[in-house]
Amino acid sequence: MKPLGCHNYFVYIITNYDKTVLYTGVTNDLERRLFEHKLDSDTKKLTFAGKYNCFFLLFFELHSNIEHAIEREKEIKGWSRKKKENLINCFNPKWEFLNDKIAE
Repeated sequence: MKPLGCHNYFVYIITNYDKTVLYTGVTNDLERRLFEHKLDSDTKKLTFAGKYNCFFLLFFELHSNIEHAIEREKEIKGWSRKKKENLINCFNPKWEFLNDKIAE
């Protein structure tokens, strides 16, 4: 178990290859979660992200408190597509897939 105050929670936005679908989620292990999204996309397609082949990371932010991370995820999920695009544009203006960058 991590010491108090050392927890990491990520709010993230992923997309499909053509960048036509946006999915917002929260996790305590971003690399593992992206792997799970890819696996579901490649196999059973049991989730929204899997059905729409969303596993390309466009945006993420770090939180140390799970309640704050969940609150932020819900906030972003309630936004319009345009507002989500603006958030991604500020963080990742070229909309590059960041999957390989988080593993470094």
